[in-house]
Amino acid sequence: MFDTDGDGLGEAEGVLGRTYRALTLGIVSVVLMIAFEATAVGTAMPIAARELDGLGLYAFAFSGYFTTSLLAMVVSGQWCDRSGPLPPLAAGIGGFAAGLVISGTAGSMWPFVLGRAVQGLGGGLVIVALYVVVGRAYPERLRPSVMAAFAASWVVPSIVGPLVSGTVTEQLGWRWVFLAIPVLVALPLAVMLPALRRTAEAPDPGREKEAPRPRIDGRRIWYAVALATGAALLQYAGQDLDLLSAVPAAAGLALLVPSALRLLPPGTFRAVRGLPTVVLMRGIAAGTFIAAESFIPLMLVTQRGLSATMAGLSLAGAGLTWALGSYVQARPRLAPVRERLAQAGMVLSAAAISGASLALVQSVPVWVVAVAWCAGGLGMGLVISTLSVLMLEQSAPEEAGANSAALQVSDALSNVLLVAAAGTVFAALGGGTVSATTDVTNGVTDHATTTAHPAAFAAVFLPAAALALAGAVIAARLRPKGHEPVRARTAL
Repeated sequence: MFDTDGDGLGEAEGVLGRTYRALTLGIVSVVLMIAFEATAVGTAMPIAARELDGLGLYAFAFSGYFTTSLLAMVVSGQWCDRSGPLPPLAAGIGGFAAGLVISGTAGSMWPFVLGRAVQGLGGGLVIVALYVVVGRAYPERLRPSVMAAFAASWVVPSIVGPLVSGTVTEQLGWRWVFLAIPVLVALPLAVMLPALRRTAEAPDPGREKEAPRPRIDGRRIWYAVALATGAALLQYAGQDLDLLSAVPAAAGLALLVPSALRLLPPGTFRAVRGLPTVVLMRGIAAGTFIAAESFIPLMLVTQRGLSATMAGLSLAGAGLTWALGSYVQARPRLAPVRERLAQAGMVLSAAAISGASLALVQSVPVWVVAVAWCAGGLGMGLVISTLSVLMLEQSAPEEAGANSAALQVSDALSNVLLVAAAGTVFAALGGGTVSATTDVTNGVTDHATTTAHPAAFAAVFLPAAALALAGAVIAARLRPKGHEPVRARTAL
């Protein structure tokens, strides 16, 4: 499978060839489950919170997921390095499904939030284990194609997920959105589990047989607990802008900063060449794009009078272009210039965020947002998949789990911090008072009582665009000094 004997066996085989087909379809099914959850559940969440009389806890349904996923990512990285990716992958899929069931059957808001937290544990375990499977099961030449397949798995959910979720919520109820997702992938996972098991349990080709298994580092687990707790405190503090909120904010920073310094590779925040910059760039790329995307629908509804459905559809094209960008970076001839692909992707992302902010000017046609976000999706497809490939390329086999966890922690932590910071600035500038009412039966929204100041949106978009542009400069340091891809050397 790994072509380690140099005989060239399977050299021309792709990710859907006989050797890899079942495995590829299996892990793509898992990504599809996560993608449908992310797109469909977000649509049903407001209705669920209202019916459970828990609008006051609405934000915790999101923060609970991200907070527990931070902890699970670190645990999964160590678990994978010690026991292989199958145990955390299986536990993660089970936990993710269990969380959906808990939320889908909740009778009040607190059990609903608990279910979301359980989902976060499962999701954090799964995403790191999937990266380790890719690193162990596929030769280096196929990894960019697998990352492209992951990106393509988000296309259909990003387009049809909100529409299907809205229809199911209106016709059958929000609970069925949560309860149906695990069922959708049960059959393909059962069929493909043998391939997942064979690959995950195969001997690690990069480790000597007599080498001892790495021990679980209890200190890293405690740092992960502190990181998750600090992130939760910062999110809680961001809900209010009074003096008392400074207390949990300070406590959150005191826990979060030293924990992040120890969980991420040394030199990450100094952009040291190689893996530290790869990890830092993942946070910059994901955080800036998601922070801006979180406020675009609200801007379109409050500033331009679009319906919630039309505002959401304005972003749907990014799913297609994201997959296209990931496909482009998978071309073998582009392997020697991966850092330039990442730079181009960050420039496109910065341009997209800036372009979307133009919709704050009433004379600018609103379709500019859709065009800009398609360009941003293309950029993100280039940069996110490229960073994943570079992380695996620069990781020793026995460190693949820990480094995959660091990449995902950087992603999730930056999402939490930048979205929370954007929300705080947005509220401070008077942009957060939106009292529009919606008739769920016919989808009609009354915007007459909506108040949001354009400057509040600009204060979110422009700093995000500037940080993304800074990321384009930092991306020049993605490879260690003097490092050259194997494929590029052999071509010479």
